[in-house]
Amino acid sequence: MTEHGQDEILELLWTLREARKASRAEVLRTSAEPGPERLLEELVGGGMVEISGDEILLTKSGEDRARGIIRRHRLAEVLLQSLFDLDDPQLENSACQFEHILSEPVVESVCTFLGHPPACPHGRPIPRGECCDRIRTEIRPLVMRLTEASLGATVRIVFITPRSKKRLEKLSALGIVPGSRIRLLQRNPSFVLEIGQTTVAVDRDITDEIYVKPT
Repeated sequence: MTEHGQDEILELLWTLREARKASRAEVLRTSAEPGPERLLEELVGGGMVEISGDEILLTKSGEDRARGIIRRHRLAEVLLQSLFDLDDPQLENSACQFEHILSEPVVESVCTFLGHPPACPHGRPIPRGECCDRIRTEIRPLVMRLTEASLGATVRIVFITPRSKKRLEKLSALGIVPGSRIRLLQRNPSFVLEIGQTTVAVDRDITDEIYVKPT
């Protein structure tokens, strides 16, 4: 259980760092693990983190271990949402279990199966793996960019990775939200989408941010 607790602290450190809140006080305040102080001491002793006052830094080995945990967790979120449409609490709890049991070969297979998604359903980036840099794809991805969908086929939006909040709001107003069914009617000179009874034309940079799966 100690290793499990250490992993949870490393995962928390990574997410706090993304939010620019990676401090010792914040870790102790937000950790759900029993004995976070002891776990931090173990991570320091294992050369995973360094603490100076209230500042906590991941070492090279800590960074690698945390990166793997985050990658497994967020890929599990995409997989579980794509297959089972779980709500957020179920998604989080199940992904937490998956992150501790997935081996690296399985992680790469899952990533390839999902089409190497850049972000989890919550929009947080998924660290890239070696499989993401390979040109050859061994199996057909379950999730793909809307750009790559077949013309005329109905697909369901799994998640969206917009570059700005304004763009997300614009897409939402059009009914382009996770769970919606959509059809790609045209690629050139612009992408034409059918959502319900509405037809809209958008640029490729928008369709590249919309991830879908066949219905």
